Amino acid sequence: MPKVTVFNQTGSQVGDIELADAVFGIEPNNSVLHDAVIMQQASLRQGTHKTKGRSEVRGGGRKPWRQKGTGRARQGSIRSPQWVGGGVVFGPTPRSYSYKLPKKVRRLALKSALSSKVQGSELVVLDTLSFEEIKTKSMKEVLASLSVESKALVVTADYNENVALSARNLPGVTFLTADSVNVLDLLKHGKVVITKDAVEKVEEVLA
Repeated sequence: MPKVTVFNQTGSQVGDIELADAVFGIEPNNSVLHDAVIMQQASLRQGTHKTKGRSEVRGGGRKPWRQKGTGRARQGSIRSPQWVGGGVVFGPTPRSYSYKLPKKVRRLALKSALSSKVQGSELVVLDTLSFEEIKTKSMKEVLASLSVESKALVVTADYNENVALSARNLPGVTFLTADSVNVLDLLKHGKVVITKDAVEKVEEVLA
């Protein structure tokens, strides 16, 4: 079982925690990680792109000239695709890009992301994380005491308003609850600061 140090909010070591091999100790599957990231990014696309077809553009109700005898190519409407201002052929229309991977694949991707953080020494475990008031400075001090200088993902077991709002204004810092942890956010942030009870909650779901 991988073992990591547990810190308090002042950055002092207060013990160790053994992480579940099945969640934090597997060999990361890069192919599955890639698939999970692409799936999440696809789901984030708005899909509101739109062009007008020949039936939607304005004008073109009358045949521009008679069918025969002019020497010119026959035309039925000035809003045909070959005309300037005409409709677009096979243009994009609003659609959803979201899709889902199988449940087992999504779970494997999440385990792979968590294990990669442990292997890269990018997982920081806190005994507790709470503030008496909403204060960005408090969160900044906690991260500084833990030597977290890169982008950080802060994870607690349940929603804590003081922690969430204290982290909100720090650039590169994202707050999530244990049940909202996802592959994209794990890989996007350099460090993962997670509480002990959040670790237990994640293990309970994925183990």
